[in-house]
Amino acid sequence: MGISATELGEVEVQTSSGQEPTDKKLAGRSPTQIALERLRKDKVAVVCSVIVALMVLAAILAPVITHLMKIYPTADTIPYQPSDVLDFNNGLPLKGPPNHGFWSTHPIGLAPRTGVDNLALLLYGLRTDLLIATVATVLSIGIGVVLGLIAGFSRGWLDRIVMFVTDLFLSFPFLLGALAMAPIIVERFGRGDNLGRLAKAQLIALIIILTVFGWMGLTRLIRGQVLSLREREFIQAALVMGVPTRRILFKELLPNLVAPIVVATSLTLPGLITAEAGLSFLGIGITGTPSLGQTIADAQIFWHTYPLYLWAPVLTITVLVVTLNLVGDSIRDAFDPRTRR
Repeated sequence: MGISATELGEVEVQTSSGQEPTDKKLAGRSPTQIALERLRKDKVAVVCSVIVALMVLAAILAPVITHLMKIYPTADTIPYQPSDVLDFNNGLPLKGPPNHGFWSTHPIGLAPRTGVDNLALLLYGLRTDLLIATVATVLSIGIGVVLGLIAGFSRGWLDRIVMFVTDLFLSFPFLLGALAMAPIIVERFGRGDNLGRLAKAQLIALIIILTVFGWMGLTRLIRGQVLSLREREFIQAALVMGVPTRRILFKELLPNLVAPIVVATSLTLPGLITAEAGLSFLGIGITGTPSLGQTIADAQIFWHTYPLYLWAPVLTITVLVVTLNLVGDSIRDAFDPRTRR
């Protein structure tokens, strides 16, 4: 004889002290609530999440911060001539690091040869990197989830075609594809002498490149999960009842794939941030807008005479990527019922 959920929701509990039984509601928790509770108790996840939140907030508020501090991210926005603050012989700042003491107006100094504030470069570079990586992550996750659902649920030629395309993209070298695609996209969208249009073209090119080469791993992961789920009783019952395929994919299967999607997102974002910085460092990324990779490329020739100019963006990327990876590992452990952290 079955017991309804309502009857299970309220039970009488006899206390050990012999007191009268009281009604106590036993509230069930979903796997997501259990995972969030485990994350809340994970000190590493909490600390890393706070660091990531602060960096994201600093990137979002970059225009406000630079306006209040009266620092500027590009050479065409500074209210002074570079020759007023830089040594003509070596291009290094006349005040502040590396040859002078702390400068409150520019806490981490000025960029050599341009006189742009290094803190403004960091804030806007962080803003650019997070924007590109976030958009590319959302697009690649969306493509990977849709193709994985289609390939895993379908049988026959459609599954073979999707997996053939996936394997084809996996076999193509990412760096070679980026080197080939970036000039083509920039040439297509950045015609003319308009620097603003060229910067937008480079931004679009980077997002397209990172998206095109970032969806394959999740597609294979989702396909494997769907292959297992499609044999479950609730999917078979939906098929027998004549539920439309679209509803089965997005109403029945997709909610059961939240955990792998969240984990994949948390681990894809830091990878794309590193990839964007690497492409910008190689000169096929952003050139008209501040970027951490571009700053590192500009600073490498000054690593002997002006190490802070190089180490500031390097440490920023390192801290951001390490904390994001630690958060991703914690999310993976929290959603995995076999772990006991």
